Amino acid sequence: MSPVADRRTPPLGGFNLTLLRIELRRLLRNRRTVVFTLLLPAGLALTLGGQSGWEQPVGEGNVGAYILISMAMYGAALTAASVGSMVALERSVGWSRQLRLTPLNPVAYILTKAVVALTMGALAIVTVNIIGKVQGKADMPVSVWVTAMVVTLFCTLTFAALGVFVGYVVPGENAMQILGPGLALLSFLGGLFIPLSQYAPVVRHLAYWTPMYGVSEITRAPLTHELPWYALVNAIAWFLVFIAGAAWRMSKDTARV
Repeated sequence: MSPVADRRTPPLGGFNLTLLRIELRRLLRNRRTVVFTLLLPAGLALTLGGQSGWEQPVGEGNVGAYILISMAMYGAALTAASVGSMVALERSVGWSRQLRLTPLNPVAYILTKAVVALTMGALAIVTVNIIGKVQGKADMPVSVWVTAMVVTLFCTLTFAALGVFVGYVVPGENAMQILGPGLALLSFLGGLFIPLSQYAPVVRHLAYWTPMYGVSEITRAPLTHELPWYALVNAIAWFLVFIAGAAWRMSKDTARV
């Protein structure tokens, strides 16, 4: 039997702790990435800290808690998308072509990137919440606070997958030039920054189809206790779309060896 025929596919398609550790170590050694992960979310929280009206009640907390959860979601989404989009740089140096020589499954590679992005997103979430606690304007029960952080963390997986997808479509460093403004626009349109009730009916109905709408509602549900069923469907659907798109583009990219 030839060596090629005897070659076995690794468990879980190549997804393993060693690969995760290498990816995390490589990322944490990049000072620019760490500073971006910590300072950007902190800046978002501090920018809104001087505004008034935070004490008005919302669900089990106040407006301050509502805004804090939203800012944590945006900071984590932007961080996770940035980490995921780093595959664009890997493509530019030929790393994606080297992956074709290994038995690493495209989905396993996407999941590895997603877990790494999830870790960096967690740092962003913790940073925003620490600043929100120090400011003292966000008021909600501890159980709601912790639940919202955990839910926000899992919702960032959608944007980690989006980052990987864009990284395989857009060359080089142009990925974040698209993701940055794009996520800001989706955040405004999807109701992350401004409640949809303040939009015109046409814009509101359009927002229901955006990737940010579902996760916005889910992350704030522990506070507001409001979660429309179509928001959950929206979040799941977009997550699957981005995962499938990223795996498809990786398969196309690595096939050109």
